[in-house]
Amino acid sequence: MKLFNCTHCGQRVFFENLSCENCKSILGFSPDEQTMIAFEALQDGTLNRLGAQGLAYRACTNTAEGVCNWLVPIDSTHQHCVSCRTTHTIPALSKPENRGYWATLELAKRRLFYTLLELGMPVPNKLADPENGLSFEFLEETDNKVRVLTGHDEGVITLNIAEADDAQREKIRLSMHEPYRTVLGHFRHEIGHYYWDRLIRGTQWIDEYRSLFGDESIDYAEALQKHYANPVADWPLNYISVYASSHPWEDWAETWAHYLHMVDGLETAAAWGLRLDHALPSGPPLTAFALDPESPQIDAAVVQTWLPVSQFINAMDRSLGSHDSYPFVIVEPVVAKLNFIHRVVHSARRGDTPMNFLPRSAEDRSATAPAPA
Repeated sequence: MKLFNCTHCGQRVFFENLSCENCKSILGFSPDEQTMIAFEALQDGTLNRLGAQGLAYRACTNTAEGVCNWLVPIDSTHQHCVSCRTTHTIPALSKPENRGYWATLELAKRRLFYTLLELGMPVPNKLADPENGLSFEFLEETDNKVRVLTGHDEGVITLNIAEADDAQREKIRLSMHEPYRTVLGHFRHEIGHYYWDRLIRGTQWIDEYRSLFGDESIDYAEALQKHYANPVADWPLNYISVYASSHPWEDWAETWAHYLHMVDGLETAAAWGLRLDHALPSGPPLTAFALDPESPQIDAAVVQTWLPVSQFINAMDRSLGSHDSYPFVIVEPVVAKLNFIHRVVHSARRGDTPMNFLPRSAEDRSATAPAPA
């Protein structure tokens, strides 16, 4: 992620901030400009932009709920920001802890959307585009006999709100012997399934996809059953994770998630001016650089930069007593898959390859507040 400064006083501010700690200005993030903007509240409740002039905005309705800090153009018919418009169901707020879980989930989703918008990926919502849009269901498991499973189905992404509970998520991670499990990781993985439908299914990419990831037509339920009964022993030779070896769809989603990890991680490292004088033993200094979405492919330098950056992050984690943030090894077959994903994204961004969108059947209309579960 980029570095942000208060447009009023120049103080460094962060993606999650609601106000500037220095000048106390109200802060909001504009997805249209991909930056944080400072405001003062006027007596009529509107926001007066401070600093450089530009588009006029108002706050997303969910700002009043304490779960959003994104902005909506003043002339928009929408009450919710582009991220909140995709949230269809929220947990029951009669439980005080559920508001905190909802806020955690929305923050992770906004981080996801930030990266997708930087890459030029569309993020339609199902109210405006029922056939092709996104809808997020944040559900609570209230009955031991009815499980809430995190997953994707035709643009509907369901997340169990227990994933927003750090203690519960860590318990699940340990019970499933996973090296990595985060809320943002869930979002990046599940959105990968959505973009497989938009970018790969029925497009010119399908044959090359199958040559790299395998034939997705094999029975999904049977493949998962085999995976949990007897995981592929030599998965590190070809996959980014053991779960990626379960089915070609999961290989795509896991690799897609890691593509987003790499894109956002390198942008952050470059924004902070990260320089590693000891990136490789006896090697030259390495200065981190952000991945260029206009580049037609990921060259070796990108991956070679990401590897020492991720190793540095893990070294810092260990120094602080945490487990590795990035417990993965990128092997050559995975590099080829990452490069394929980048090429697909690059082509879609430029409009060289039409995305797989069905004709729209509904007029765009203002989003209503999400329904409680």
